[in-house]
Amino acid sequence: MADCHGCSVAAATLPPRALSGRHTVALVGPPNCGKTTLFNRLTGLRQKVANFPGVTVEQHVGRAALKGAREVYLIDLPGIYSLVPRSEDEQVSCDVLTGRMPGVSRPDAVLLILDSTNLQRQLALAAPVLQLGLPAMLILNMADDLERRGGEVDPAALSRELGAPVAMISAASGQGVEKVFQFLEGSAAAAKPAPLMQLPVIQDVPKCRQWATSIGTRAGYQAPAPPLWTRRLDAVFLHPVWGPIVFAAVVVGVFQTIFAGAQPLMDGIKALIGASGRMIGSILPEGLLRSLVIDGIWSGVGSVIVFLPQILLLFLFIGILEDSGYLSRAALIADRTMRRVGLQGKSFIPLLSAHACAVPAIMSTRTIESKRDRIATILIAPFMTCSARLQVYALLITAFVPERPVLGWVLGTRATVMLGLYLLGFVAAVLTAQLLQSSVLKPERNVFLLEMPPYRWPTMRSLGLRLVDRARVFLRRAGTVILCVAVVLWALASLPMENGVPPPVERSYVGQIGKAVEPVIGPLGFNWKIGVGLITSLAAREVIVGTLGTIYGVESGSESVDLQAALRKDLTFGGAVALLVFFAFAMQCFSTIAVVRRETGGWKWPAIQFCYMTGVAYLSSLVVNQVFARFAVG
Repeated sequence: MADCHGCSVAAATLPPRALSGRHTVALVGPPNCGKTTLFNRLTGLRQKVANFPGVTVEQHVGRAALKGAREVYLIDLPGIYSLVPRSEDEQVSCDVLTGRMPGVSRPDAVLLILDSTNLQRQLALAAPVLQLGLPAMLILNMADDLERRGGEVDPAALSRELGAPVAMISAASGQGVEKVFQFLEGSAAAAKPAPLMQLPVIQDVPKCRQWATSIGTRAGYQAPAPPLWTRRLDAVFLHPVWGPIVFAAVVVGVFQTIFAGAQPLMDGIKALIGASGRMIGSILPEGLLRSLVIDGIWSGVGSVIVFLPQILLLFLFIGILEDSGYLSRAALIADRTMRRVGLQGKSFIPLLSAHACAVPAIMSTRTIESKRDRIATILIAPFMTCSARLQVYALLITAFVPERPVLGWVLGTRATVMLGLYLLGFVAAVLTAQLLQSSVLKPERNVFLLEMPPYRWPTMRSLGLRLVDRARVFLRRAGTVILCVAVVLWALASLPMENGVPPPVERSYVGQIGKAVEPVIGPLGFNWKIGVGLITSLAAREVIVGTLGTIYGVESGSESVDLQAALRKDLTFGGAVALLVFFAFAMQCFSTIAVVRRETGGWKWPAIQFCYMTGVAYLSSLVVNQVFARFAVG
């Protein structure tokens, strides 16, 4: 039998399974088959995200609770169309399934998830997966959609043809999922793996498809009629004129909602933090401990936590766009524009996900087959406005931009400025891509292939799990990175002691650091406090908010610091705009630099990227501040 580069895999060539004491089951399937939805339903919140050893491709590992207090570990693998890997993601899935991934045991069983409404095209994956010789269940997802649209298949007949159990389920609604749990319980109780399936040896992908068509016919598969509403929506969303207009309207609506919808929740959190700070301050005696807790931790961490509602709203909208099927249409629309700057539509999804965080966005470029397009996407991804920048933007915009209607209740001034900053990052990315195309990264001719899933209603469970996960990540970061920075800054702002009393902040160690960098950043309209924030924000962009909260908290000695009012006293309007522009362009994130180094295999590209983005940020901020300064004088 052929190896992983053919369509079947020889079980005899696989390395022995390492004994780990855990029963693991791999979830595998094509993109958009509902694999992750099933993974979330089986595991609930009992899951975590890590990287496979030696690579930056993420692995989602979760625990499914079985009867008798037993558990099985599930691995949600990247989507694949075959075991002929064309990208880094597909290579990882192939290596895990065949036991070739270093540090990862070969799974004990496999759940092969296919979209039952696209079975003719996806069933070809069953041949190589079943030939792995692992206990496997074929899961036909979206069975409710298949029946509703007039399609049908005989799961018993398909099971006889494949020699493996087949389950018809709907991962979104939970229909039929109990059959999956029964399979997991049976595989966990089995003492030995099942023998190799006696399926025909198929050497290439076209023969896999012929085999799949024959199997589907004998199983009575009848493809469902295309959804009428999908065709009607695509007539608008993919229209060369109306498509971009709808996309622009969606983006505007998202940003207006982020400001208008999140503000009451933010005000509530801010009031809660202030009240709790005053309560704790009244309990603790005057001294260093009170100063540490109130001025350092409460002011620093609390200044960041206030922005949690805006972060969750952003992720909610991204989740809705992805789960509904609209994201693929947006990628197709973007392909028409992106080809003009030397990229392809596949770069759109990593760039869009960079609005959440550049790190996973850069990791997701592994799905791009072209090395040139992949490096170009990696280099421009940090220009996309991430959720960490959102906190800085929201702080400065709320402090310096009064809220007034621009398009009535549809769009206000603050959302307009926020949208302009997102657009500014996108323009910088486009211009950088054109620069790369005309210099170090010449464009390649390639074909853009993208499967369009039908439109579906996002489920509250899937969206809820995603928001809980993002809130957990945000709060963990606030409780670790930002907390540590706040404590260190408090110490630097309280030392050296003068007659046993903390000095004025300007004469403290942190003040000395800020004064040292002030001559460099002074022309940008920034003072020494902003300089300290720029240094600490290299750990993570949003740290500057906590840094300023700590500095102003120590300076005022108050249980509740009005950070926006403090900034209005220290920054001119031109300096505030310059700071917004600086954060729109600067890289300011060690995590992003580290992942770029791993993805590109050295320090060359991250060094060029950091110097280029910092240079653009500095020069742009300098010009902006000087222009506003002249207007102010005039």
